Amino acid sequence: MGRLFGTDGARGIANTELTCELAMNIGKAAAMVLTKDGGNHPKILIGKDTRLSSDMLEGALAAGLCSVGADVTLLGVVPTPAVAYLIKKYHADAGIMISASHNPFEFNGIKIFSGEGFKLPDALEEQIEAIVLDNTQPYQTPEGSALGSVSIAENATEDYIYHVIETVPCKLDGMKIAIDCSNGSASRTAQALFTRLGAECHMLFDTPNGININDNCGSTHLENLQRYVMENDVELGVAFDGDADRFLAVDDNGEVVDGDFIMAICAMDLLSRDQLSKNAVVGTVMSNMGFGKFCEENKIKFVSADVGDRYVLEAMRKEGYNFGGEQSGHVIFLDYATTGDGQLTAAQLLSIVHKRKTKLSYITKLMKHYPQVLVNVKVTPEGKEKYASDEEIKAKIESVKTELGDSGRILVRLSGTEPLVRVMLEGLDKEQITKLANETADLIRNRLS
Repeated sequence: MGRLFGTDGARGIANTELTCELAMNIGKAAAMVLTKDGGNHPKILIGKDTRLSSDMLEGALAAGLCSVGADVTLLGVVPTPAVAYLIKKYHADAGIMISASHNPFEFNGIKIFSGEGFKLPDALEEQIEAIVLDNTQPYQTPEGSALGSVSIAENATEDYIYHVIETVPCKLDGMKIAIDCSNGSASRTAQALFTRLGAECHMLFDTPNGININDNCGSTHLENLQRYVMENDVELGVAFDGDADRFLAVDDNGEVVDGDFIMAICAMDLLSRDQLSKNAVVGTVMSNMGFGKFCEENKIKFVSADVGDRYVLEAMRKEGYNFGGEQSGHVIFLDYATTGDGQLTAAQLLSIVHKRKTKLSYITKLMKHYPQVLVNVKVTPEGKEKYASDEEIKAKIESVKTELGDSGRILVRLSGTEPLVRVMLEGLDKEQITKLANETADLIRNRLS
């Protein structure tokens, strides 16, 4: 993990950690690194989510880019995957999304995409970091007509919606669905998208005001959506995070359908249509044990990558796989998109449910979900640095592994986007793994907080 960039871009509290000056310099450095052969006036797209600070950071990034000679096209409020898609459609050299994904509104972030629409590999992010933090080369200072300009893409959301509709194999005529937009980017696209696909849409949390993004709503806070599905005449619910690159569902019984279930359902559909490349799916070390067993039972190769959709994508591209994702709801259909796309994934899942003329709760029976407990421990920046070398924590993890044996597992890792250590346990006995997870989390809290 870099000094500026984590697993999903640069992120921090807006205006204190992620300042205008830093955003401006990241824009300058990104243009210099990504457009070395782009000639005069390379074209850079900028999209944003609905956070109060997004306008401020958009202005800073645009100023930085123009100051080194890049032309900027503003997409406005769009989902992150819209930026990735529109880069190629608009013949741009790179794209930037301003978002902190599922984090609270006071955070913001900068995600950078290459001219091919992919998130940057570590090596390119390190080059940008070196320019910003180490002054490895001076910022370009063009003058006169060599300065960049700013324009607005009036049809960005419409072009993205049309693209997603084109990927769906059947219409959703007659479906009644609840949609939780997390007061984020999906607020600008979801109702139009799913209505055009034929669904009757019951909209929740689609009135962003700058500070209510992810506030007890969206894919990380599903309680309100679960309640709505149970109390109203809808078939299921769908929920997105702040920038709509991830998606989770709620079935007709009000049960959460996480990314592992979504991937299992979509993988079987792709397999049945002979569209699952090399009969393989890329997941992560966080994927449920049940998903691995599902793959084994259906003769699907399961490939495990590090946590983070960028690492899932790297594994997919390296081996020529076309489908992968994470339990958190980042799902990548590489035939249609270059990054995780929550609305595209939701549309694929809904089309499967509609096509099979059954309930989502019935379809999820294709996979057994093993009990899993996740405890997030907030730690200090110093504690985060000390984690890897703490002998007491190492000893505790080994002790838990011994106690679980072959009936479960423990995975402890640093968050790539937040000041957290995540403790995940999985096994057959929910009471046992809950106890062990809390013991491990308490030790980490005492040692590193």
